[in-house]
Amino acid sequence: MGAMNRREFLAGAAALGASALAGCAATGDTTAGVKAQRIDVHHHFVSPGYSAALKQFGQSHVKWSVQMSLDDMDKSGIQTSLLSLIQPAMAIGDVALGRKLAREANEYSAKLVSTHQGRFGSFACLPYTDTDGSLAEIAYALDTLKAEGFCLMTSYGGKYLGDPAFWRVLEELNRRKAVVYTHPLAPQCCGNIPAPVSVGAIEYAVDTTRTMASLMFHGAAARYPDIKWIFSHSGGVTPFLVSRFEREESSLKDVKERLPRGFRHELAKFYYDMAQGNHPGALDALMHIAPVSQFLYGTDYPFRDGAEVNAGLARYQRFSAAERRAIDRDNVLRLLPMLQRS
Repeated sequence: MGAMNRREFLAGAAALGASALAGCAATGDTTAGVKAQRIDVHHHFVSPGYSAALKQFGQSHVKWSVQMSLDDMDKSGIQTSLLSLIQPAMAIGDVALGRKLAREANEYSAKLVSTHQGRFGSFACLPYTDTDGSLAEIAYALDTLKAEGFCLMTSYGGKYLGDPAFWRVLEELNRRKAVVYTHPLAPQCCGNIPAPVSVGAIEYAVDTTRTMASLMFHGAAARYPDIKWIFSHSGGVTPFLVSRFEREESSLKDVKERLPRGFRHELAKFYYDMAQGNHPGALDALMHIAPVSQFLYGTDYPFRDGAEVNAGLARYQRFSAAERRAIDRDNVLRLLPMLQRS
């Protein structure tokens, strides 16, 4: 890996710092004696090969083990967790290494799914900037490993997910009617901004919004309508920027080509997980851009735990019992019916 690529790799991984671990010990509704029903779409893992790559470049990572995941799932009433590799995943700028690490991580998560039947599913990772490698990995992950979907970072080498450079990959994901979960990074532009809080505390939420804007305003969301997108953390800061997006939409000369049904139509189609976005301010805002049918349960384990999201959703009085069940389980079963086998 070249020097610049190594710096990009470490910059993304460095965001796994202290602030990401803050608040892990939150209180929540009790699940003692209650059959586990929840399905977690935002649950991280670390494969052995990926861990070794981080260590090779002098970077530690958050502590994780299979048993840690299972223990928190049992405490939090979680039946099944969809596994996604911790960031920066394949946003490393090295084609050969990206292919190697993606394959190793995807095979490892598939093994966990097989070994612990009913407890895990898999969002396979892709070397997204490597078109040929991504196309090969899509086929292998779906046809051989039987992954439930894919995990992409919000940005790769300064480009966001809707950039036309990635349209061949999006075309195949669309043909496959794939579910694509996304996770933010601290982008290249903002990794060294001095602040009294970590870069990730602000920039992760903003990077989610940047990639959503990329998909909508480049026209990729409308061009590839059969991809089911999941965005982390209740959509980042997107709900708070709607009036600005309206201004942008009104200024587009080719708006009918890029957004034939409007950007609000796309926002309402996207799915949103509740990890770190389960407090009233975030949920009130999200309710204005998408229906509850698009809300999914997510924890961000091991950076946060199930107790935190359980407590946040329990405190939010606007959800009915039926809506809570939909968020906890039913919405994701509609999105990923193969999980019914669990």
